[in-house]
Amino acid sequence: MSKLTLSRRGLLSAGVVLSVSPIVSGANAQEKKTGLVPEKWDLTTEVLVVGSGGAGLASAVSAAEAGAKVTVIEKLAFVGGNTMISSGYFNAVDPERQKKQGIEDSIEKHIQQTLAGGDGRADPELVRILCTNALGTLHWLEGMGLKFRPDVMQVYGALWPRSHLATEPKGTGFIRVLSDKCKALGVDILTGTKLEKIIRENFDEGRALGVLAIRNGKPFYIRATKGIVLAAGGFAANPKLRALHDPRMLTLTTTNNSACSTGEVMLAANEAGAYLLGLDYIQCNPGCPPGHTSRQALHLDVARYIFVDKRGKRFVSEDARRDVLRDAFLNLPEKFGYAIVDNDGFNSYNQIVRDDAMKGLKTGDAFTADTLDELAKKMDVPADQLKKTVAEYNAMVDKQKDPDFGKAPRNLTHKIEKAPYWAALSSMAVHHTMGGVRIDPETRVLDRQGNVIPGLYAAGEITGGIHGTNRLGGNAIADIFTFGRIAGNSAAKQK
Repeated sequence: MSKLTLSRRGLLSAGVVLSVSPIVSGANAQEKKTGLVPEKWDLTTEVLVVGSGGAGLASAVSAAEAGAKVTVIEKLAFVGGNTMISSGYFNAVDPERQKKQGIEDSIEKHIQQTLAGGDGRADPELVRILCTNALGTLHWLEGMGLKFRPDVMQVYGALWPRSHLATEPKGTGFIRVLSDKCKALGVDILTGTKLEKIIRENFDEGRALGVLAIRNGKPFYIRATKGIVLAAGGFAANPKLRALHDPRMLTLTTTNNSACSTGEVMLAANEAGAYLLGLDYIQCNPGCPPGHTSRQALHLDVARYIFVDKRGKRFVSEDARRDVLRDAFLNLPEKFGYAIVDNDGFNSYNQIVRDDAMKGLKTGDAFTADTLDELAKKMDVPADQLKKTVAEYNAMVDKQKDPDFGKAPRNLTHKIEKAPYWAALSSMAVHHTMGGVRIDPETRVLDRQGNVIPGLYAAGEITGGIHGTNRLGGNAIADIFTFGRIAGNSAAKQK
C-alpha cells in the first residue's frame, strides 16, 4: 500500500477533509516537487489579488498606494463579491458620532466584546488590530468619497451601538469607491479568471511564486514577484463543505451570492501548505426558509423589531449573539419565525429593504396590515397571542426591562404601535464562515507548523482566527477592509 503525503494527524490539524494523493515517482514526482512551475508565465505583476470583493479591492488599492503594480483576478464576470449584497454595517468605535448620541464606548470594550462574543477562541492580537484600526479604515474609505450616516446603531448580533452605515444601499458604495480608486491607480482587474492552484517553489515548501488560473477556458499562469493576496471569501455557499463541519448546515439556504462563497481558494491554500482553523464555526442569519427565494431584512435594527414563532410568542432576545439566535431558530419545531416591525420601524430602513419587503408581499414572504388581528390572519398565527405578545413588549419598553429574555434597556426604545404593521418570514440561512486560513498580524499566511509562507497573504472571510466561534454583527465589514488594507500594504513591501 502506498504511503500518504499527509498523516491522519496532519489532516485533522488542517481542520478539513481533503482528498490525498499517494506519493508518485518519475515525471509525476518531479512535477509534484516543482509545484507546476511553468517554463513561461502568461502574465507578470508585483502583487496579485485573488478576489474582487471588499477585502480584495481594499488590498489592491492599498498595494497600489504603496507603489506596487497590482493585478486582481475575479472568477465572476463582475466585481463586488458578497460585499456588494451585504447589509454594509461597519463596526468602529467613533467618539465623534457616538458622543452626539450619548453612547459611551472604547476600543477596549470593542476588543473584549469581540473576544467574549467568540468564546475566547479568536487570536487576541488580530482582534486588537481589528478594533484599533477600524475607525482609521473607515476614514480611509471616507477619503475616497464614501459617505456614512451621521448616526450609529446596534445592528443584529453586534452587542453594542457602534455600527456605521454608508448612505448608499448595502455594500454598493464600498465597491464603487474602491473600484474607482483602482482605476485611478492603474490596477488591472481580470474578470472571468478563476484560480486553480497556488504555485510554490517546491510544491508546498518555499516561496509562493504565482498561480495557475483558468481564463477563457485555458490555463493562465500569473507570476507575482512581490506577493499574492488571497481575498476570495468563505464557503457559506458550499453545502457539502459546510456540512462536513456542522451537519445542520447541509439543507439551509444562504444569504451569500451562491457563485461566490464556495471555498475553492481556501482549499487551494491548504493544498499549498496553509493551515486552516475553525471551520466548524459557521454563522447563520435570518434568511428565507428552504423552498423560498425571497430574503427579507426587517431584522436589522435590534431596537425596532421583535421575533415571534408560529404560536405568536417571542422566543429569544433580539439583541443576542448570532449563535444564540441561530440555535433558537433551529430549535423551533418549524425552524422559522417572523420579524415584526411597525410603520416607524419599516420607514427607518433604507429603500432596498423596503423594496424587498414589497416584493415579499407578492411571494408570500412578507405581510402587512392595518391591525394586528389582520396581520395575524395573514401570518396564520393566533391573533390573541400575537396581540398579547406585542402589548407585553410595549410594556417592557415603558419599564425598560425584559423579564422574559433580557433584552438590553438601550434596545428597548421603540414600541410596536403605529400602523401599518409589517412581518416577514425569518429562518436561518448560512451567512458567514468564521474559519479559514491562519494569518499573522501582517496577514502573512502560516503553514501547519506556524511558519510564514513567503509571498502569500490573506484577508477577509477566507481567513480564520479573527472572530472565534461567533462573529459580532458589523465586525465582518470592518474586518475585510481593515485587514485588506494591511494585506495589500504588506504584500507591496515584500522584497
